[in-house]
Amino acid sequence: MLTLQDKVAIVTGGASGIGRATVLRFLRDGARVAIWDIQAERGQALEAECLKAGGQARFIAVNTASLEATETAARETQEAFGKIDILVNNAGITRDATLKKMTPEQWEQVISVNLTGVFNCTKAVYPYLEAGGWGRIISAASVVGLYGNFGQTNYAATKAGVIAMTKVWAREFGRKGITANAVAPGFIHTEMMDSLPEKVLQMMQEKAPAGRLGTPDEVAAVYAFLASDDAAFINGATISVDGGLTL
Repeated sequence: MLTLQDKVAIVTGGASGIGRATVLRFLRDGARVAIWDIQAERGQALEAECLKAGGQARFIAVNTASLEATETAARETQEAFGKIDILVNNAGITRDATLKKMTPEQWEQVISVNLTGVFNCTKAVYPYLEAGGWGRIISAASVVGLYGNFGQTNYAATKAGVIAMTKVWAREFGRKGITANAVAPGFIHTEMMDSLPEKVLQMMQEKAPAGRLGTPDEVAAVYAFLASDDAAFINGATISVDGGLTL
């Protein structure tokens, strides 16, 4: 069953990892998808792959840390598809270091993408959701934003901020027919994991009761559920996708 039939979705950070899996899942569920990413080569390749498979997708190069860039991308999306229904704030980066070693640049880089970027995208897209009288805002948080993690002061701060903004937006937008929710992944096997030592990967797997890392498809499935009509009464929630890591 196509649960997102005739919906138009934006997926930020959509060219790789969880974002890519989300683009493919949304297309499979019947949506038309705008792929927002700063990685032009990967984004264009994914667009071509989607079109070849018969899906309706469009890549738009955008730096989400810029409000002007996100407003331009929102207009392009509206012009391309005629409306916007769903925003998945998935783009994010890490610049890990202990507080003692973390530089102001590392702090600012993560804040600008993971927190300000989510603000920018939501502010740019919200008018289109409001005009349509229906919408879904889904933002990538992290278990780190709920429980903290060694060496991730900047990342944890942004993800906790995303959770807080989501609660505010749920209150502000609920009567407009728009829900706002967050998803908090645990250890997910993306390309970033491939460079980690085997010992570290093993430790990550052992920490979760599920005994393994999650997959991008498993996070994308939760995004797809929250974007659907089935999740109409879920608002302001943060759903952990972590294999029981935080029990």
